[in-house]
This record gives sequence, structure tokens and C-alpha cells, in this order.
Amino acid sequence: MLRFPAACLPVALFLLLANASPLGAVDRPNILFIFADDWGWGDLSCHGHPYIRTPNIDRLAKEGTDFHRFTVASGVCSPSRTAVMTGHFPARYNIDAHFAWVPQNQKRNMPDWLNPSAPLLPRFLQQAGYATAHFGKWHLANDMIPDSPSPGIYGYDAYAAFNCSGEQMPVHEDAKLAVNFIRQSHEDQKPFFINLWIHEPHTPFHTVPKYEWRFRDLESREDAIYASVLSHADDRIGEVLNTLDELGLTRNTLVIFSSDNGPARSAGPAELSLSYDTATGAGWGIAAAKGVTGGRKGYKSALFEGGIGVPFIARWPGRIKEGAVDATSPMSAVDLLPTFCELAGVKLPESYRPDGVSQVQTLLGHPSEHREQPLFWKMQSAWPIRKAQPYHWVSWAVVHKQWKLMANFDLSHVELYDMVADPFESNELSGSNPTEVAQLRNLLQEWQKELPAAPAGDVFSAERETLPQPGSQ
Repeated sequence: MLRFPAACLPVALFLLLANASPLGAVDRPNILFIFADDWGWGDLSCHGHPYIRTPNIDRLAKEGTDFHRFTVASGVCSPSRTAVMTGHFPARYNIDAHFAWVPQNQKRNMPDWLNPSAPLLPRFLQQAGYATAHFGKWHLANDMIPDSPSPGIYGYDAYAAFNCSGEQMPVHEDAKLAVNFIRQSHEDQKPFFINLWIHEPHTPFHTVPKYEWRFRDLESREDAIYASVLSHADDRIGEVLNTLDELGLTRNTLVIFSSDNGPARSAGPAELSLSYDTATGAGWGIAAAKGVTGGRKGYKSALFEGGIGVPFIARWPGRIKEGAVDATSPMSAVDLLPTFCELAGVKLPESYRPDGVSQVQTLLGHPSEHREQPLFWKMQSAWPIRKAQPYHWVSWAVVHKQWKLMANFDLSHVELYDMVADPFESNELSGSNPTEVAQLRNLLQEWQKELPAAPAGDVFSAERETLPQPGSQ
């Protein structure tokens, strides 16, 4: 199935009732969702990185909870962001790679943008009275598709973005715009929801001399470049957090820091050189991509944990435990829509069936080891296994309870891991667990039957009319 779609109470008693209720109308928090781009799990000083400095993100971990078993819905950007926006696995929209040029989208059997008619997180929150904004990367279309819908169509009261149609926002202006929106929302006395989708540390690396100077003692220029862009991003995040403090909004604002996928790495040796991106301009290229995964296998574009296991730090003072680590609770990007909507008091349409589940209780300190609802992934991956990229062969994956099954494009090769006992995927168990393999393979095959054969709806650029149709001579 395709899943679209008493004012007279004494003050003391009122306060007692408010405190007894897990969540009530008076508790609707502001929501600031910071989504980095290619930020590896290990690329934080609070996660033990030897030289990268992230004091502002570290502050979120100190004042909130660090969740170690959060996964995104893809190893690459566009499908990962689709899951956040819709609460659905991106394969339901035929989005299983990044949005590129129209001919490449067509070749991949993908749409040219996320359907604006899909169920959308910002629209649900906007309809519930939230002021909504998006600042930073979009990539639910592409700047090379000029007739794609602008982000504002998707339920935002304000936006500035890049990797979208129209004028491209300078990448370093994200925090300034978010600060201005917070101030305006506070003045208007409206709760706010902000997607702050930062560029770092995606290539090209747009360095600033001040930040490179901070890491001048590193032996490698590439390491200094990488550390400098993360430091710059962390400082901008700090500007936004300081604004919440200044306006007295910190205690009623849920702040989440995460990343769309694992860190990028070159498949082979690369020399440091400049590269150019049509959306963000010139900067240093892939040789300076030094992200680490905290011991997880694989990198960006992989469905091993190095590609989908990313940082997830949540702070909501007085609600979310301070200085805590949750190393057991499996959470997914598809859970964010139902979670945010529950916090905002949104009654979701009866016709809407998210693939995720609300994780409010998990955020509030009630961990769990197993997940009853299965998680699925689909990616376009190479086969057979390439020596230079040994973890980038997986096209399908499913997680159910403690088990994770990964398969190549035709399910002829599988690997099985126990994610509770072995979160780093060190011990492959398919040979000794044929019953679990069969059950998970069946789950995967049943899910495949639900997926559309091709994209549908108003999701194609006019440029398609000028291209040869697939299969034509």
C-alpha cells in the first residue's frame, strides 16, 4: 500500500495539573532542527575527535541527551531529507539517490523534486499555528532545475536556501537568518519551527582564514581545512543558541543536532585542489574530506552504519535529561515527523500513515533496545563489491528488532548483524541464523511490493519533454 497519503481553577491546582501532564498545550516547544551535511558520527569533540573543536554542539550534549543509535533513511542527501519531511521511507517516492540534472534523474527512475502534495512536516506545523522557516541546504530538487518548486511551497513562512530553484543563499548566512526569524517569532508570540540545514562539511569546503588559523598547527593542510569548516559551523550554531538564551527561550525550545548521512571520503588517493559547485561556489575538494565515523563501517553512500549512523543530540531543558547518553534506543529519521507533531499538538490526518513512530517518550528518558516497527532502506549501489569501496554494495536493508539484514540489488547476497550485541557490524551472522535471514528477507520482499514502479504526480521538469524516453531508440 502506498502511504500518502479552567480558567477558574486555583493557580496552585493549575500548576499541579500542568506538571502532572507529560505534555500539554502550554508545553508546545519551539523546535530547532539542525541538520548538517556529511557530518560524521566521530566529527565532534564530545565524541572523542582528537583535534576538531565543537564547543557549542558539545554544550547541547552536556545540557541534553546524546542518542547513539539514530539512523537516517539513506546514505546520501536527498532521500535522507525526504524522510525527515514526510515521515516516509524515501523509496515510496522513488527517491533513492540525490537529485541531479534532469537526464540523470530520468535515468535513475527518479522524480525531479519531492512532490509538494506529499504529507509534509512543515505544513503540518504551520497549520497548527507554528511560524515555520527553512534556512540552508534544500536538495529536495536542484539549482540546475529552474522550474522546480521553491521551498516556500512546502509549508514555510520564510526561507532562504541553496540547491534549489531561484537565488542561492550564501552558505554562511544561515545562522543570521535563523536568529532574525527567532526574534520575529518571539515578538509575534508564536512558537517556531526552524529547519537549519547547514552546508558543512559537504564539498566544496568554503574556508574562512579566521578558522583555518585556529588549526594552523596541524601537520596536514587537509586536516586543517576540514577542522576549520566544522569549527565555523559550530560557531554559527552557537550564535543561534546564544539568541535563545538572550530571549529567554532556551527552556521552551527543543534543539536537535544531526546529519543527513555519514562523512564523504575519496575512493582513492586525491590531491588537494579547488572544486566548484553551481549552488555554493568554489572551495576545496574531496581530498580535504577527513570525516570519521567513530568506528562504524563505511562512509557516505553506504548502508552500513558508517553511512547511516549519524550524530543525534537533543536538548530541551527540564524535559530531556542533561548530560545523558542513550546507547540503546533505535531511532530513525522517519520518526521525526510524528515526534515533532506530537510535541506540537498536531492531530495527523487519518489518511496519513507514517513509516516512523513518535519517539517523544524516548526523548524524555525512557529508552528501549528493540524496535517493533521495521525500518527499510533502498539505494542504488554497485555490484559486485568493489575493492576500493568494500561497504558500498548494499542496495536493500531492513532492521527489525535486534536484527539488520543487508542485500545486494537482486537479493542474491545478504549479510546479517545483531545490532544490539554488535552495533559496529563486526560479526556477520547469516550462516548461523537461517531462520532470521528468511524472515527478514520475507519482510523486505513484502515491502518491495508496496513500492511504486515509477514516480507519479507533478514531479517532472519541462526539460523531460526534450529528452528521449527510456527504452526509445
